[in-house]
Amino acid sequence: MPIRVNIDRMLVERQMSVTELAEQVGITMANISVLKNGKAKAIRFSTLEALCKALDCQPKDLLEYVEMTE
Repeated sequence: MPIRVNIDRMLVERQMSVTELAEQVGITMANISVLKNGKAKAIRFSTLEALCKALDCQPKDLLEYVEMTE
């Protein structure tokens, strides 16, 4: 998928655990894992907003377009 979700990088920068992020955002660790591993097909704006609030970042810090090469 050409959209990369950079949750791992943000967690390291914020010195935050996946468990802590899941609790603050109000979603399961399984759903955080789906996002982290690039398996998500969509994300709700409310979830993106909660992630940005918990990580003190902008959507552009979490989402990145990556050109696909074949």
